Amino acid sequence: MKTFMAKNEEMAAQRKWYVVDAANQPLGRLASQVAAVLRGKNKPIFTPHVDTGDYVIVINSDKAVLTGRKLDKKFKRHHTLYMGGMKEVQYKKYMAEKSDEAVYEAVKGMLPKNRLGRQMIKKLRVYKDERHEHLAQKPEVLELQKKRYEV
Repeated sequence: MKTFMAKNEEMAAQRKWYVVDAANQPLGRLASQVAAVLRGKNKPIFTPHVDTGDYVIVINSDKAVLTGRKLDKKFKRHHTLYMGGMKEVQYKKYMAEKSDEAVYEAVKGMLPKNRLGRQMIKKLRVYKDERHEHLAQKPEVLELQKKRYEV
């Protein structure tokens, strides 16, 4: 029995475009499912060392939600590389001002941290509202999985 190995040349012609509506979706669940599509884990031809994923367009990032008290307790941190240069922004302010960047960073954190991951993240487009400029690619609507139980 032979093992199937996808090749980059074959995958370029088979890539699809998907559009995901982030309205009322928890940020982490949205990011994990989008990252799986970017990696190609939803396909039977998934190969770990090859970029087999599809393009994903995320719309309505302004309407994505954080569960619990994360809006108040979670911070976006970065360092300016100067002494004492630690900068913190509360997620309430971060989601209000740069929600597209917050979704982008959440998905990026769930991809591999190597050349392959940097190649995969280039297939992600995030928009704050429902308008996007990729209608010529005829994107299909991607339905996200709901959680299995309700509390």
